[in-house]
Amino acid sequence: MSCRAVLICPGRGTYNKPELGYLHRHHAGNPLLDTFDELRRAEGQTPVTELDGAERFSNATHTVGDAASPLIYAASYLDRQSLAEDIEVVAVTGNSMGWYIALAAAGALDAQGGFTVVNTMGRLMQEASIGGQLVYPCTGPDWRPDPARRAGLLETVRQIDSGGDAVLRLSIDLGGMLVLAGNDAGLAEFEASVPRLDGRFPMRLPHHAAFHTHLQEPVAQQGRDALPSSLFSQPEIPLIDGRGAIWWPGATDRDALHAYTLGHQVTQPYDFTRAVQIAAREFAPDMFIVTGPGNTLGGAVAQSLVAGGWHGMHSKAAFTARQSETPLLVSMGLEDQRTIVTG
Repeated sequence: MSCRAVLICPGRGTYNKPELGYLHRHHAGNPLLDTFDELRRAEGQTPVTELDGAERFSNATHTVGDAASPLIYAASYLDRQSLAEDIEVVAVTGNSMGWYIALAAAGALDAQGGFTVVNTMGRLMQEASIGGQLVYPCTGPDWRPDPARRAGLLETVRQIDSGGDAVLRLSIDLGGMLVLAGNDAGLAEFEASVPRLDGRFPMRLPHHAAFHTHLQEPVAQQGRDALPSSLFSQPEIPLIDGRGAIWWPGATDRDALHAYTLGHQVTQPYDFTRAVQIAAREFAPDMFIVTGPGNTLGGAVAQSLVAGGWHGMHSKAAFTARQSETPLLVSMGLEDQRTIVTG
């Protein structure tokens, strides 16, 4: 019996110490790894299999854009290829950099083109190193939407951004979290303005730039100059972008897709919550599958579904109860869940 699934591709921050060796464990011998390695060598960069096969994990080596982006792309794209034959992918979306992977997973970029886009943008972001990001919860531990709390946090962001030299904007709407981006002055002022939660938040994201803000316009322009629209084609599967807009097979303007990917997607807020909710409402899947590496995106998917009341779920407890009956969400980065969808 086939299963209708929405595929979700992760972004930066998902290849960490536990993920070292992910490609070797799950995709050793895949000929695409040779292709990806050759593309890296041609640019004078360390091959992905060498990064993945390192003796030990290094934040300085593995979490920078030049390395993290291609590692995550290779893991996620090859995970998509590993799905069991009875999994019917009815739509694809992704978080932030995961949009580039989603393009390839849906066929709007071929495997090599997707790697080129990810590798190029990861390098450009790293070279520019404009600003940074932090994460802060906008819901409580029960995941119930808290509009007043969210509005208050965004008002704090607005006030910080409107005064002096500080720059701070919403970067990603990530389920129960707000990802904020700006310059150091803006990030520091926010950190000083909100309560510290769980001993972790507000949490700065290492080696992350001010993604999805106007600060990235120079990077977006460099991306448009380096990556022609000829890399793009009609998607084979519907794509849901960071606005919640759907790019349909046979009805997608290639130039418009290129312009969004290397324009709005880079310089404007990314609404991952809305993308997940649109996927649920428009495609009514049996399951949401988050490709590896890592499993940090699963919580954001679940929180987005709870915020939208999917299947009558309005809290963490309701989601957990539903998930225990029949898996609604599968993270391929978790060994015990991976086998559910790989056969």
